Amino acid sequence: MPLQNRVDPWGKFHAVHSRGNWMGNRGKLHDQDKQIVSQWRNKSWVTCALNFKDRQREIFSPNSYSELFFLDEATALAAGHRPCAECRRERYKEFKTLWFTANTQFGGGTSSISLIDKQLHLERVDQNKKKVTFTASLNSLPDGTIFEHDGNAYLIWKGQYFLWSHDGYLKSSLALKTRDCVSVLTPESIVAIYRHGFKPQIHSSADCD
Repeated sequence: MPLQNRVDPWGKFHAVHSRGNWMGNRGKLHDQDKQIVSQWRNKSWVTCALNFKDRQREIFSPNSYSELFFLDEATALAAGHRPCAECRRERYKEFKTLWFTANTQFGGGTSSISLIDKQLHLERVDQNKKKVTFTASLNSLPDGTIFEHDGNAYLIWKGQYFLWSHDGYLKSSLALKTRDCVSVLTPESIVAIYRHGFKPQIHSSADCD
């Protein structure tokens, strides 16, 4: 049986065989039987490279963080994870700079990453540990955004909508108008950085060229 460590755009965990393109963590979430017992242990939810300096890890090992996996970077960002400062240093710096540029109400680019983590936490889960969403019209949402419709998650990419799954995307013919409002899964401050040119890595199944 696969471990319950695959993350969807709502930030929920699933036990599926598909691994994904990125790893990440929220602290040690599993018990001695490798069962998930907590949704998070800290507010620094990060996305990591699958391979870094040839380090070898036992998944869900004792006294170590719980390795989580994502279909692509757009999924990780929708769930509220940001790039790791160690294994994804350049991406982390790009994300941090654009985050403060796009979200000027939180200060300048020299501010601590802890401020971003604190704000993202407010944007991803509420006091009842439920996914936080916001409502916006489709024509206001940039590429990379993931929204919810009829219980499914959809990616906006190159002017088209793609149905999300653990194995990839399927091109969708949603009967939605651009002025229609949807429930957005990607945190609002991350949607803001998409508008400033930040392009998330997207699974190859959404390549519509």
